[in-house]
Amino acid sequence: MLEVRDIVTTYGKIEALKGVSLSVSEAKITCLLGPNGAGKTTLMMTVTGILRPRSGSISFKGDEIAGLPAPRVVERGISLVPENRLVFADMTVLENLSAGAYLRTREKAAVAEDLERMLTRFPRLRERTSQAAGTLSGGEQQMLAVARALMARPELLLMDEPSLGLAPMIVEEIFEIIVELNEDGTSIFLVEQNAHMALKVAHHFYLIEQGKVTFEGTPGDVAEDEVIQRAYLGGSGAA
Repeated sequence: MLEVRDIVTTYGKIEALKGVSLSVSEAKITCLLGPNGAGKTTLMMTVTGILRPRSGSISFKGDEIAGLPAPRVVERGISLVPENRLVFADMTVLENLSAGAYLRTREKAAVAEDLERMLTRFPRLRERTSQAAGTLSGGEQQMLAVARALMARPELLLMDEPSLGLAPMIVEEIFEIIVELNEDGTSIFLVEQNAHMALKVAHHFYLIEQGKVTFEGTPGDVAEDEVIQRAYLGGSGAA
């Protein structure tokens, strides 16, 4: 579904991504693991058009999207749940959800149906539709960020560190939501620091270190402790 080939993305003269290649399969959960500063978020922002790659190819369902502006990427069927949620703090829950459908101005009836679907899937949001998003708990903000992204009706959902800063019980709930979304047919590309939880739900994973993909595999093919050692402790057990 998504093919990334030899992507180089820079910040000035610094190469954050140094020829990254990977693929995301349709109807699967693909996970990207790696330490802080490895380039995970940079890759997410490059795929979604927030950053423009210096070179390389990104194709989605066979069409080249590298360098397209972010709204055009959303139109193609890709949505991002950003790191740290980034809800519109001064806007209400309902306004945040509506913002997720900002490109669907001619689909009022369908947008209304999707809004009701989001409030049914996330009942805590229904209780807080008129509440400012900045006053929600961290877990509620994460649910809002996911629901806002889904309002664009994506075929591929990119999720950047969805468990960041959340209590263990809420993390379990967020990962249950990820599995449910995938079972409903949404393909998911997941960046996650919580390798244990990520490997429980992923169909395939990649490791990225210092801007390069260094390993890939299927959970179960490689011992989890070896993957974690490689991804976060600099070990070589999974090499």
